Amino acid sequence: MKKTLLAIAAVSAFTSGAAFAQSADAVGPFMVRVRAVHLDSRNHDTTGLDLSINNKWIPEVDVSYFFTPNFAAELILTYPQKHDLRAGGDKIGSLKHLPPTLLGQYHFTGMGAFKPYVGAGINYTRFSAVKFAPAVDAALSPSIKKNSWGGALQVGFDYAIDKNWSLNFDVKKVYIGTDVYSAGNKVGSFKVDPVLIGVGVGYRF
Repeated sequence: MKKTLLAIAAVSAFTSGAAFAQSADAVGPFMVRVRAVHLDSRNHDTTGLDLSINNKWIPEVDVSYFFTPNFAAELILTYPQKHDLRAGGDKIGSLKHLPPTLLGQYHFTGMGAFKPYVGAGINYTRFSAVKFAPAVDAALSPSIKKNSWGGALQVGFDYAIDKNWSLNFDVKKVYIGTDVYSAGNKVGSFKVDPVLIGVGVGYRF
């Protein structure tokens, strides 16, 4: 009986230790990334005013949840970004935009530390703090639609440093646009449709 109890205890200790080691090596379903992103606006309008906003570097934070090793959802966030609004190269005002984006992703596995992915989803952009130069305001009484819904496409990769930390490179195409009004009448549309190229770090837990 003593020998049997000792054998059971030894097996239990071994399996418990193995289970602990396995859980210590495992990673959770969440990943947080911090990126520096260059926003490159495509700037196309139908108003005849040659509208554009400036390109700039912006900070970005995203939170991903892995449903399986291959499938994940990613929510991309930043704070309202300020841009100069120009017509034919001349500054006529400024605005801010807040563009949270939700993406579904497919992550390719079996490539070691190199972990590429593709994604597609939807973007919502809120325009705020829209201001026009006094002369433009007096002449045209301009305004824009404050809300924009559009698609988003993504391709990128993580390169694992260890089981938690990774480096990230990411490219997104986001479809953002608004209607332009003068004295309450629609005069055309303005599409930003930026390409965003980002580099950063990620942490899986």
